Amino acid sequence: MIPFEDTDIVYLKGVGPARAKLLSDEFGIKTFRDLLYTFPFRYVDKSRFYRIREFSGEMPHVQVCGQFVQIGLEGEGARQRLRGIFSDGERLMECVWFSRVRALKDFYKIGRPYVIFGKPSEYRGVWSISHPEVSDYDSTKPPTGFCGVYNMTETARKKGLTAKSLGTLARTALSHPGFARLRETLPPEVCSHYHLMPLSETLRQLHFPTSAEQLRKARERMKFEELFYLQLNILRFSRERGRRIAGIPFSKIGPKFNDYYGRCIPFELTGAQKRVLHEIRDDMRNGRQMNRLLQGDVGSGKTMVAFMTMLMAVDNGCQGALMAPTEILATQHYETLRGWGEQVGVRVELLTGSTRAKARRELHAALESGEIDILVGTHALLEEKVKFHRLGVAVIDEQHRFGVAQRARMWSKGTTAPHVLVMTATPIPRTLAMTLYGDLDVSVIDELPPGRKPIDTRLRYEDNRMEVYRLVSNELKAGRQVYVVYPLVKENEKLDLKSVEEGRERLIGLFPEWKVGMVHGKMSPEAKDREMGRFVRNETQILVATTVIEVGVNVPNASVMLIENAERFGLSQLHQLRGRVGRGADHSYCVLMTRYNIGGDTRKRLNVMVETTDGFVVSEADMKMRGPGDMEGTQQSGEAFDLRVANLATDGQILNIAREAADKVLNGRPELVTAPGNDKSLQSGVIEISDASADTLTRELRYRFQRQFDWSQIS
Repeated sequence: MIPFEDTDIVYLKGVGPARAKLLSDEFGIKTFRDLLYTFPFRYVDKSRFYRIREFSGEMPHVQVCGQFVQIGLEGEGARQRLRGIFSDGERLMECVWFSRVRALKDFYKIGRPYVIFGKPSEYRGVWSISHPEVSDYDSTKPPTGFCGVYNMTETARKKGLTAKSLGTLARTALSHPGFARLRETLPPEVCSHYHLMPLSETLRQLHFPTSAEQLRKARERMKFEELFYLQLNILRFSRERGRRIAGIPFSKIGPKFNDYYGRCIPFELTGAQKRVLHEIRDDMRNGRQMNRLLQGDVGSGKTMVAFMTMLMAVDNGCQGALMAPTEILATQHYETLRGWGEQVGVRVELLTGSTRAKARRELHAALESGEIDILVGTHALLEEKVKFHRLGVAVIDEQHRFGVAQRARMWSKGTTAPHVLVMTATPIPRTLAMTLYGDLDVSVIDELPPGRKPIDTRLRYEDNRMEVYRLVSNELKAGRQVYVVYPLVKENEKLDLKSVEEGRERLIGLFPEWKVGMVHGKMSPEAKDREMGRFVRNETQILVATTVIEVGVNVPNASVMLIENAERFGLSQLHQLRGRVGRGADHSYCVLMTRYNIGGDTRKRLNVMVETTDGFVVSEADMKMRGPGDMEGTQQSGEAFDLRVANLATDGQILNIAREAADKVLNGRPELVTAPGNDKSLQSGVIEISDASADTLTRELRYRFQRQFDWSQIS
């Protein structure tokens, strides 16, 4: 017998073949379960009737009882509208419709009692509601309370399916005799431990809440369920990989590490750097492959931590590799690491697409023989000809610039998988890191070295432009360099935005005594590297660019970052761009240029940049304002994780509880992870579950992750 929730939606009363196809095509609703898990996207309060005299502009929606005293068509042709005058017995208001006006004209009757519902707006002292929801008034029935509003598509609307009819179908499913046989999606042991509402009651309350408190409890239950299975899937793959993939044990801290640490570092490591090195050391001594994400703002000292991590490998008879996304960044890393390595007799070499054939052959031979200790490079490190003698640590910088498959190819460079350290200067909110990188151990360098000057960030409007150009001129005269970033490559008549090409011409005219370079995404990689190289060498003093410069340019002499149309960029992107300056000893500036008439939310977003230079504060604010979105170039929306109710931006506390619960369940049911061995548990205890509950977990995991996309492999 087919379980109730798996029954084809065509068999629900009021559906039929045509509507079933429409539900499937437009909403992905194929079964009763799909329908019941299609929740309202918001709720409106219909628990009371308002009087027109109580209206205010802040009200989202109101419900009014009364009657039409006048109703009729106005205008001609496409501009025709239906206008009704509605009275609550004390005052009058307007109701206006702009579509289906002829059908509605004869549908509503003057003098008949109705309840109208909608969002009120005021114009010249008259209140009106556009396209109100109208229903007959029944004095024997009290107001209905909270009502859900369902998302609707234009195609569904044109074919006669409305948000109201979607709610009617949900009510039909909830009253179906088979609903009593609905299978729980969470083990009863978990529901009991965390005091969660049963699934059947949760679904009833999510579709038709009886009170605000019951709706809150139902939403908490569903958020927990979604985040629990997301974390359970991540953790089981993580444990399986931890069992399956051995790492080279680094049993000692040797002479090169100790010599460099004790004699060569020209400054005291920050407490955060020391803490992270201890975490890495603990990972690499235990015989399992390290898989660690290292987060830290620009200038926090991630490169020093990476170098000392690779020294641990060298001291244990292994090699290190550092892969960067661009040739310029790889070259900068090479020059830094070579200088450090020379002090302790460590050989560092560089391999990029520009390496000449003869030098490449010599490098390949020296790498395979073990003469090279650390190899720095770009994607060229992934070539089949590149063979290490014994690769012990792979460091991947700005990891989101590499595809999953590219990163995984680093693993094949040795008989035993190397330890992996992935680094990013893009701060990731903790809740997002736990989801995207849930299987990685996360280290954060949350201190900047002492003496580093904060970047002076200013929000300026078009009428401040001459003031901004004076600042640019003064910095250029002082021998420093300037970035100017634009949102577009070419001018676009449809968009009132500035472009790189237009901006370069203007700046050449404004600052004729200085050289102006240009880089953007439509240039070839060779041309981009050539232009950026000229800026690095101070052959050009102004670099006009799009966001291609947000990663991988280290020019300590650059002291101004001027961002045009700053309102067009996300907060995390603005923070990355700001990080291109402030790398030297000079006072640095980031100027956000925008037009004055921007919206309140946009102004609030830009003011976050002015108020803080802490990347983690910025990223949390960005996530709360925009949602998880596409914050790191990987699709990270709720849809990608199939989150219908939970929100990674606001539900961090529930995510923590759900992750703890998933860990406890796996501790009690290790067979849910297919490979036997020692667990890498979060040490959060055990929840003992029955065999039937284990079957529930297996069934739900299979249902929710049918594509078997392994989020733990994203590193």
